[in-house]
Amino acid sequence: MKAPMGLRERKKQRTRETISDTAITLFLEHGFDRVSVVDVAAAAEVSKPTLFKYFPTKEDLVVHRFADHQTASSDAVAERPPGVSPVDALHRHFLDGLAARDPVTGLNDDEGVLAFQHLVYSTPSLVARVGEYLTRAEEALARTLADALDSDREITAPLLAGQVIATERVLASANWRRIVAGRSADEVHPEAVADADHAYALLRQGLAGVART
Repeated sequence: MKAPMGLRERKKQRTRETISDTAITLFLEHGFDRVSVVDVAAAAEVSKPTLFKYFPTKEDLVVHRFADHQTASSDAVAERPPGVSPVDALHRHFLDGLAARDPVTGLNDDEGVLAFQHLVYSTPSLVARVGEYLTRAEEALARTLADALDSDREITAPLLAGQVIATERVLASANWRRIVAGRSADEVHPEAVADADHAYALLRQGLAGVART
């Protein structure tokens, strides 16, 4: 169990959230490239140095939300119950995300979430920054898998980690496209679960079950 945050930590967390929420509101209203860091600092009522203390780059004001999930997959493996394989733990983790309508899974039809997703994926610099976070998530997962897998080949953990992160990105993208097309998250959910089950079956079996002879 995590220890409760002290007053100083809670204050810093509130400041961080205020800066980020203010920035995202401005970016959604005016466009990412039309709002400067100075504009964000003024609207959030903090100094520019204070803003950069919490967010090293302008892009981090937005995509830190992806960073908050950076170790989610590795945590799912590390904290799995006894007798559960790493792939099964990752599969369950993704299904739980779908059930919770976690935006990371693409299965969320909240207007604010959709606007945020559009902001990110229509802005090249934000897309590039998201790619950096995905790389770090992959590296974190590979480190955890290296301890969890029974393999004497060093490449095994990085290979599986790369496949998992890519698979979940493709699944999330497919779900997001369905939502953008006008369907509700509840309507899409059964298809999203079926896709996830199929994807993780492929991860377990490779191409053996689908390759043509």
